[in-house]
Amino acid sequence: MRQELENTLLNKIQTLPQMQETITAWKVAGKKVVFTNGVFDLLHLGHVTYLAKAADLGDKLIIGLNTDASVKRLKGESRPINDQNNRAALLASLFFVDAVVMFEDDTPRDLIAQLLPDVLVKGADYTVDQIAGSKEVLANGGEVKTITLVDGYSSTSIINRIKAQIS
Repeated sequence: MRQELENTLLNKIQTLPQMQETITAWKVAGKKVVFTNGVFDLLHLGHVTYLAKAADLGDKLIIGLNTDASVKRLKGESRPINDQNNRAALLASLFFVDAVVMFEDDTPRDLIAQLLPDVLVKGADYTVDQIAGSKEVLANGGEVKTITLVDGYSSTSIINRIKAQIS
């Protein structure tokens, strides 16, 4: 049973070429493919709520995950707290997540342009024109949607609360 679970998680974590094959198969089968991305450093209720809402927008949910090098450039040398393999496994363990694919760039624009999901999703703290890959998805006939975030939840705020309790 444990080996089955590990295989399921590993099968959800894909390279770009694997993801391209998978997304092609899903689309041929008539599945509506949703894509979102992020760091997901310390998985929390805000993340889970956001991802569940994103999954409801289609049949298959892909998460583009920033690699450790990308996170360091975006968030600083002290981040990420959890390495990319741990973050990917945690995301893959969510039943409504169908695939996780990592990207090295500061934005997922190139990844999105190569996958061309049917729906691109980000938090409502972004406008459609600020969302990396939105032009490519819209030009391909897809949709770009935003989801309201759960107030009071962020990895940074959790890290800051932990630091405050230690000092």
